[in-house]
Amino acid sequence: MNVPRDSLSQGFAKARQGIRQFSQLSEIPKLEGTGTRALEAWFLGPKAENADELERFIVEAIRDQAFWRRNFHPSDPTHITGEMKRSPEYLEAMDSLTEGYQSLLAFLKKSVPFFSMRYQGHMNWDLTIPGMLGYFAAMLYNPNNVAFEGSTATTILEILVGDDLCRMLGYTIPDEAAIDKGAIRPWGHITCDGTVANIEAIWSARNLKFYPLALQAALKEDPALANAKTITVPLLTGQSVPLIELDTWSVLNLKADDILALPTRLTNEYQISRDVVTASLAQYSLQSLGIQEFSRRFLSQIDKSPVFFVPGTKHYSFPKAAAVLGIGASNMIDVPVDKDARMNMAALKELLGKCLAEKRPVFTVVAVMGSTEESAIDPIRDVLALRDEFRQRGLEFTVHGDAAWGGYHISVIRDDFDMPEPLASLVLAPPPAVPLKQYVVEQFQALGHADSITVDPHKSGYIPYPAGALCYRNSAMRDLVTFSAPVVFHGDAEPTVGIYGIEGSKPGAAAAAVYLSHRVIRPSKSGYGKIIGQALFSCRKLYARLLCMARPEDPFIVVPVPRLPAEVDGSNVEEQTQFIRDRIVGKNNEEIIQDSEAMKLLAEIGPDENILAYAFNFKTASGILNTDLAQTNRLNKALYDRLSINPGDDIYGYDLIVSTTDLNAAQYGETFIQDYKNRLGVGELAGSSVTVLRSVVMDPWVTETTKGSFLDVLEDEFRKAISAALKEIT
Repeated sequence: MNVPRDSLSQGFAKARQGIRQFSQLSEIPKLEGTGTRALEAWFLGPKAENADELERFIVEAIRDQAFWRRNFHPSDPTHITGEMKRSPEYLEAMDSLTEGYQSLLAFLKKSVPFFSMRYQGHMNWDLTIPGMLGYFAAMLYNPNNVAFEGSTATTILEILVGDDLCRMLGYTIPDEAAIDKGAIRPWGHITCDGTVANIEAIWSARNLKFYPLALQAALKEDPALANAKTITVPLLTGQSVPLIELDTWSVLNLKADDILALPTRLTNEYQISRDVVTASLAQYSLQSLGIQEFSRRFLSQIDKSPVFFVPGTKHYSFPKAAAVLGIGASNMIDVPVDKDARMNMAALKELLGKCLAEKRPVFTVVAVMGSTEESAIDPIRDVLALRDEFRQRGLEFTVHGDAAWGGYHISVIRDDFDMPEPLASLVLAPPPAVPLKQYVVEQFQALGHADSITVDPHKSGYIPYPAGALCYRNSAMRDLVTFSAPVVFHGDAEPTVGIYGIEGSKPGAAAAAVYLSHRVIRPSKSGYGKIIGQALFSCRKLYARLLCMARPEDPFIVVPVPRLPAEVDGSNVEEQTQFIRDRIVGKNNEEIIQDSEAMKLLAEIGPDENILAYAFNFKTASGILNTDLAQTNRLNKALYDRLSINPGDDIYGYDLIVSTTDLNAAQYGETFIQDYKNRLGVGELAGSSVTVLRSVVMDPWVTETTKGSFLDVLEDEFRKAISAALKEIT
């Protein structure tokens, strides 16, 4: 939908009026409440056990849609008559639809069986029933959330969901009285995916960095802003100085909130209207001039191109962002990771120090809150502390949390929203679950201080595609990535959400899917926290099983990427491995729950979240462990060939499905790669890339079933695959 500026303005006015009317009638849906607690009611199930319930709800949505159509001006004429339905042309069309539909249904059986306990390939599992129902029901209305007038219901749902995601991630939503006193209000919106959300985050960080340079030029040159020439800005030292007197380096190192407050101050303190500010800045802004002309005019004093930092575990969306935004991939700097695949803080500090010495501006530092290969969480608490340190030295930048995969994991520690005390006491203890690692808890507790956060409901939220999201700590950040007039007055609730960010048209059904799933399954301890806590339990037990899988007589070893706690603290690795073998691998879930020592260790082993990377190595005929990295990589690639789907194959022939990736020194750094090579037994020879397998464990039920632990089945399939792969390469 192409929406002209004047149409948008009229739509805004209608939307504001509509929201006021909805509020007066108490018709706006609510997300506050207790949600429900029965995990088995939330999914269709591995054998479609809840098919009857899902079918009943789907039929209800269709009937409700028909009722709505029949009662919207019921006196209007009908068109599709009984006579038409009996015509040869109509019957032929229905026959064609039936044939095509049945053919499609048959072809779709070649799809990936995400629902199966045998599937561990990518970040997919079963979808929540409320997520599917929300999407299906809203899809019948085909709302487009690019503009309120095309999505008068689902835009409101997106606003509600945006706030709910903000709360889950740690942003506080102040009340109107607090906003009137200057409290900063966060804001979130739905995107098609995490890639678009990450690109938007870098886009807003780039525009934020350059915004005060454009305003400085406007203040100096545009008579329309003449009476605001004395406006001051706080420096990192705390001193306030007129903006027009600052040199370029100082302007490029102002705090985000101080920059974002400038438009409001121009209106409140100098009585310059929003339209005048917008028109003036259009002559100088990066959005208008483009990167080349803007740099020529305003960055002549800066010798080095601005950069942003990402860990070696970064998602591919960040190189895309660098290219799309004209920053350039060479100005996206990889920070090496440590032995646990987390951003190396010493390396980041050194790189930031170099930027300061060279007077090289820094847009942002990205902390990955759950990498897509290793499920590692970067030490964002230390990143924020490092920013405080560099502020004192004159270098400022934003911090972005890429929690596309890991954001929903915070629900494991998030207290239930609006849980009445009488109900809270009735909540039953959940099935087997483990808490987050203490390190992970500390990072999630700091996440709410990041300037922006990406989170994907369609990943750990178990919600249909497309449903990514981006949340801002300061809602004013959204105005940096729109071509409409910015919201000047802090806290102003703009109902149209589609003007912010990259996308144009986007399905309102996605917002409805997230809304209904959050309505039924709250993003807190008793809702999503229960699902993810149990999935974490499954992942840790799989880690323990793989760690202890190889027997002395087996011609192979298995080495998970995550180190044991004993490897980290230098204690006895063999002793800890034996404890895991005796007290975790050899026990059922109930026995582990009753064993406090086992539960304590289970909480700390394995990956930070629930993606597990691992590799196999083999022994030679003489029983000596192979030391050739190339041969180890061949083995793991041969394993992957047996445990991955080939296009066109009969899906029913796959007994276990995993994924693979290559870990290389160019991105991860030598420290991580060499340590992992050493643990695999191939550290002596050259080679900087290690092929690993990857299991994404989203299934909360995989550890024990009515037929026993499904981990036994998975181990059997691994053994069959390794036996065949060894025959191939030896």
